[in-house]
Amino acid sequence: MRQLSLLLLCLLLQACTQTQKGLEQTVMLAINGPDDVTITDEQVQNLPYASMYARVNDGPRIFVVLGYNENGLQKWITQDKAMLVFRHGRLVKTLGLPDNLEDVSNLAQDPLTDALHLHNGAGWTRVVQWREQANVRAATAVSTFQRGDDSVLNLAGEQVACRVWHETVRIDSLGATWQNTFWIDNRDGTVLQAQQTLAADAYPIVTTLLKPAKS
Repeated sequence: MRQLSLLLLCLLLQACTQTQKGLEQTVMLAINGPDDVTITDEQVQNLPYASMYARVNDGPRIFVVLGYNENGLQKWITQDKAMLVFRHGRLVKTLGLPDNLEDVSNLAQDPLTDALHLHNGAGWTRVVQWREQANVRAATAVSTFQRGDDSVLNLAGEQVACRVWHETVRIDSLGATWQNTFWIDNRDGTVLQAQQTLAADAYPIVTTLLKPAKS
């Protein structure tokens, strides 16, 4: 958390030029913005940090700046200090939400790890652990992937051709089945947009990557 706080502080202290003032306004929108924040293409391009939109549990769309990018995990911190952790576009952990995803096993076998080579019928089995109303729950989830219609996303003024993949997930022990959807950049396999749930067809998380982290 301290890294993000220092980042925001530095941006605000440096707000001298017109461009830097634009950064200040962008950061303030991320902290204090209205419901369904919209950041201009110029603001996204001027901000020298990875950024995305997120909608958590059908709430307002917020603007989020990347806090940490380490060990293959990207950790995004929301304005109310919750954390969303992703691996290759897959939500693998959350902190600070009313309900939280705590652990996902077998991540090395997740087909999103090599998204450009996804194929119809690709499968993945893992154990998911989450906290629901203060109760820790765990179950085995089984996924099957099916390709949808290709799409073009407008991301910060850039038109990006994407492959769309639908992931049907089932947890037999709970009798639960639902669908996640991923928009994957044709160029490098980055997940640019995703609609997925925290666990067991509950607590939807929708994300749109505006500016990816530099490798």
